[in-house]
Amino acid sequence: MIGHELEANGLDKRQPIWGIILMVAILGWGFYLADTVPKLPMFLTAGLIIGYSLTRSRFGFAGGVKRTFYRGESSLAVALILLFTITAIVNIGIQWAAASKGALPAWEVTNATQSVIPGTQNVRIGNLSVIIGAFIFGMGMIMAGGCASGTLSDFGEGEGHAWIALPFFVLFAAPGQYLGYQLDNTAIGKIGINAWLPEYLGFGGAIAATLVVMLLLYVITKRYENRKKQRGAYLDAKGDWLDFEKPLQDDGQPVNFFSWRTYHKFFVERWTFITGAVGIAIGAIFVLTTTGKAWGVTTAFVTLDQKFFGLFGLNFTSPAFDETAEAMKGSLLADGGTVRNIGLVLGAGVAFLMAGRFKMKFKMNFRDFSGFAVGGALMGLGSRMARGCNIGALYSGITNFSVHGYIFMIFLILGAAFAIKLFEGRIALCPTYRDDATPKTNLTATD
Repeated sequence: MIGHELEANGLDKRQPIWGIILMVAILGWGFYLADTVPKLPMFLTAGLIIGYSLTRSRFGFAGGVKRTFYRGESSLAVALILLFTITAIVNIGIQWAAASKGALPAWEVTNATQSVIPGTQNVRIGNLSVIIGAFIFGMGMIMAGGCASGTLSDFGEGEGHAWIALPFFVLFAAPGQYLGYQLDNTAIGKIGINAWLPEYLGFGGAIAATLVVMLLLYVITKRYENRKKQRGAYLDAKGDWLDFEKPLQDDGQPVNFFSWRTYHKFFVERWTFITGAVGIAIGAIFVLTTTGKAWGVTTAFVTLDQKFFGLFGLNFTSPAFDETAEAMKGSLLADGGTVRNIGLVLGAGVAFLMAGRFKMKFKMNFRDFSGFAVGGALMGLGSRMARGCNIGALYSGITNFSVHGYIFMIFLILGAAFAIKLFEGRIALCPTYRDDATPKTNLTATD
């Protein structure tokens, strides 16, 4: 029955079997990891939660900018604001509790006996490295069709643009790390704002200020959406939902647990962006509570890059790579960040396999291929110059009350807007757009 309905909707009835096999394999790998490094299953679990949530809701951090611009509607941007708000509220409680027990901000810890306030590792100076890094990262995510987390989840979904962008993202992560370090240690690189809000406003003031900023962002976003509506440049928030993603109509029959209706609800029906935001928040908070550090993606790319170049005899001795020195001592599969990233890919893959919609998509011309590759390279350079991407610098920066997260956000948006204007109509993921008429694009959140 379920197989027949999958086929009727143009979905592959055999893929859920592979999805179940993959889940069993993941479970087995989790037990293996527990026997090698007990903490690694926590990294894997977090990645699975986040990857599954990203894919089921078609959620994308890059899409928050791109979707609002192209479609004129703010449903994803509003969900992102909610995601930041939920995470910040929980994080302030975690940080306050740690501080009340004597924990210190990461930069004040001088020996192993002192505890670190979780998340303060993501507090850094907002300087020229962050500005340049954010701008070119914003360009790259538009060209490549997703940020770091979006590229990983798209990779797990079989999207060709992610399969092209990800290798270049990784290859340029180590050079970005080095460039950022060099710039940070110049006279101009030392100029910037380095502030952790609880240190200046107290914990209550920090969360109050953050909530005010989130409210302002919500107001600005809705006003922009209203302007788009007035100009006729607005598309319905669910206008890009595929037919099989939509909720099934109630047929008045009793619900059988082992039925297509139940299967569709659990595995095929698309989550709203709000549901996705809650799922991602749960995953990010899980990361903070189980590791003591905020969610990040691209530091693990630097480790992978170093391992790859090491195969050719290249050694990275600069202090720029002290951050990855510990991870470099062991196997990649013993590195928590790498395991979490793999979990994110696997979570996305499971979501698509269980829905019967996994498909390798490599239809592209050379111009598109080049755009994806250059976009990946720009994201690698930019993320590591800024010491974080949309996750480590923006999301984890702001929700752990670092002012540099807001600086990253401003220049990320500017970089994204610049790329949209520069490349519209020239590469696949930047269609031509008119601001005075309904945009003729069905761009999805993760594109």
